Amino acid sequence: MNVLVIIANPQKGSFNHAIAETVVDTLKQIGHKVVFHDLYLEDFNPIIKAEEILPHTKLDANLQRHCEELCAADGIVIIHPNWWGQPPAILKGWIDRVFRAKVAYRFEETGNGEGIPVGLLKAKKAVVFNTSNTKEEREQETFGDPLETLWKKCIFGLCGVKNVKRKTFSVVITSTQQQRQAWLKEAAEIIVEQFPKNTTVG
Repeated sequence: MNVLVIIANPQKGSFNHAIAETVVDTLKQIGHKVVFHDLYLEDFNPIIKAEEILPHTKLDANLQRHCEELCAADGIVIIHPNWWGQPPAILKGWIDRVFRAKVAYRFEETGNGEGIPVGLLKAKKAVVFNTSNTKEEREQETFGDPLETLWKKCIFGLCGVKNVKRKTFSVVITSTQQQRQAWLKEAAEIIVEQFPKNTTVG
């Protein structure tokens, strides 16, 4: 299985990076191919230009590679902190630029002129790991957990990925080393559950 792993956190040594390392190592250990991008480390440009929105525009080589990797992925893993109930801007920009029309989705025309979105992604499963410094109870009661809707319905659901597992680890800022190790173990278990061991002999 070919799994695309994306992390968006500007702080080197963050718990997000520990999750990403655990995810990549686990996927490789169970026989999957991993394509990994650290958006901040790679200085991914999140700004979409007007001409880039046009359906037949020629994409630059780096963006074209990201689009091809997304299309080729059998599974997707996203890792990012919860900032204001949203992903970091660099990750939102990656979605804007890479989850393109005719790459991640298309619109099926109807008789009344409206378009019905049809998902095009090959991936059938996605996992989203979030970190937060807000207690889960307050996140649900006060904010309603907007990331749940964003990833499961607005992004992956629209693009054809119906099986989406999302896990938030909190509160990170006050967590102990023992708690973090337990969270990393849980992250590894989720990856194995969602992307079972590759038993294909090549």
